[in-house]
Amino acid sequence: MSARHLDFGRAGEGYAARYLENRGYEIRQRNWRFRQLELDIICERAGELVFVEVKTRAGRDIMPGVQAVTPAKQMKLYKAASRYLTAMDLWERPCRFDLVIVNNDGNGFTAEHIENAFDLTDFMGSGDSSWQPW
Repeated sequence: MSARHLDFGRAGEGYAARYLENRGYEIRQRNWRFRQLELDIICERAGELVFVEVKTRAGRDIMPGVQAVTPAKQMKLYKAASRYLTAMDLWERPCRFDLVIVNNDGNGFTAEHIENAFDLTDFMGSGDSSWQPW
C-alpha cells in the first residue's frame, strides 16, 4: 500500500474515533494488534464493548464500505476480538461489532455509523450474548 493510502486511512480512523467520542463512546484502544490480526477501534458505551471496523472511502469509490466487510473479514475480526477478550480477561462483557464508514468527497470527512453491523451467529451458532457463541 502506498504511504498516501495509509495516511488517508489513518485520517479516516482518527475522524471515526472523534465521531464516536462525540456520541458518548469511550475509546479504549486504537489499532490493537495480535500478530496479523487488528482491531481498528475498541470502545465502550453503557457497559458494552464495541469493536469498530473503519472503512475510509474517497468520493465515488466503487466498493461501498459495507461490502468491504466480507465474511472472511468478519471472521478475522472475530478472531482478533477473541484474542483481545482473552488478553484483557473480558469474556463476561457484552460485545458487538460496529462499522463506521468515513467518506471524503473532497469537502471533508463525513461518517456513517452502523451498530451491530454483522452478527457472528451466522458463522458460530447461537450463544449467551449478542455475538459470543459460547
